[in-house]
Amino acid sequence: MKKRVLAIMLCSLFTLSMTACSSTSKQANSQTSGKTVIKFFHRWPNEPRNSYYKEVVADFEKQNPDIKIQMDSVLNDSYKEKIRVLVSSNDIPDIFTSWSDSFAENLVASGKVKALDDLYAKDKDWSGQIVESQIKPFTFNSKIYGVPLTLDGKAFFYNRDIFQKNGLTPPNTFDEFIGILEKLKAAGYKTPLIEGLSDAWAVSHYLGTMNQRMLDPSVLKKDYNAKTGEFTDPGYVKVLENFKKLTGYMGQSATSIDHETARNMFSSGEVPIMYLQFAEIKMVKDAAKFSFGYFDFPTFSDGKGNPTALTGAPEGYMLSNVSKNPEAVEKFLKFLTSKENAAKLTKQSGQLTAIKGAVNADNASQESIDAYQVILKASETAPWFDNAVNINIADAFMRGGQSLATGEMKPQDVMKNVQKAALETRNSAK
Repeated sequence: MKKRVLAIMLCSLFTLSMTACSSTSKQANSQTSGKTVIKFFHRWPNEPRNSYYKEVVADFEKQNPDIKIQMDSVLNDSYKEKIRVLVSSNDIPDIFTSWSDSFAENLVASGKVKALDDLYAKDKDWSGQIVESQIKPFTFNSKIYGVPLTLDGKAFFYNRDIFQKNGLTPPNTFDEFIGILEKLKAAGYKTPLIEGLSDAWAVSHYLGTMNQRMLDPSVLKKDYNAKTGEFTDPGYVKVLENFKKLTGYMGQSATSIDHETARNMFSSGEVPIMYLQFAEIKMVKDAAKFSFGYFDFPTFSDGKGNPTALTGAPEGYMLSNVSKNPEAVEKFLKFLTSKENAAKLTKQSGQLTAIKGAVNADNASQESIDAYQVILKASETAPWFDNAVNINIADAFMRGGQSLATGEMKPQDVMKNVQKAALETRNSAK
């Protein structure tokens, strides 16, 4: 009897479950029935970007009742893996976010990412409001494959109050920078410059920028290519020597702390200068009780690179070239990258955008506006170093930079490891 009752109960639960599933399925179908469906994938399931995207999608659907946006998102590391899988499969999203430079180039290699040159050319009113320098990192083999939305850069943040007190102005050359660090040290700042060198990526940001400033662009182009990189130019040793010189002003604690701890030291007013991303402006502003400004990485007197390039990389959108609804997808893309929605993004998240006029006094702090001007004045962007080269080569540079700071290695020893990693990379790329 008990078994019979149990069987009836299980049957009932199964029936209810099937009914519920059927109801859910019908509800989902009713939401998309007769509508054009666009699959949108991004990497911001957290706030404040999550709410921003929900709001923008709702606005778009309200203005376009015949289109349904199916939005999905996962956090950074998971996104990197998932988007690679999706792009290489037959389930590629119609529109998705992407980092630029090598990450985007690898996605383009799948053959399923849409070239957007015609779109840029046909609608100049739309494409003309995109900051031109941010388009190049999405350009491969002379074709444009992405639309930048957010932008970022790296610059030295400095304590204006300390600079004014000591009669200092931002430097233009590396020698002038060293002179400022010496004056600050003489004024009583035992640590005039700080970085959390236990974070290897923080080392890469220094070395990537310094490589760009020091080396001839043709050398970097050859060496950053996995198939041809050798890293034998003497300029790399000069870069490491200069990096070692900078670490001498960071104090003994720099090699044992992370970037966040170092940023807190700057924000508290303890240290006058730090190399930071513009995305960190809000974090510093919320904590600092002083005025701060920025200056670009100084030039080397013997440098052969572009002295006005800015280290940093935009992120943006890429489209599938196998989408069944290309016109609707392009319409949604233009809506996402409109001046109105870009301005809303800056206001809600503090993120700088690549849409002209979208960062202004109404939605951004003066510090953000100053940073935005630094980006606009840059003649080109130099990608994050760990995105620009093979990860094994980047690791040899980063670990080597850490060992330089602790005195465990010399520049020549670091470059031997880099050259070894480059040889292994060339062999595996054949």
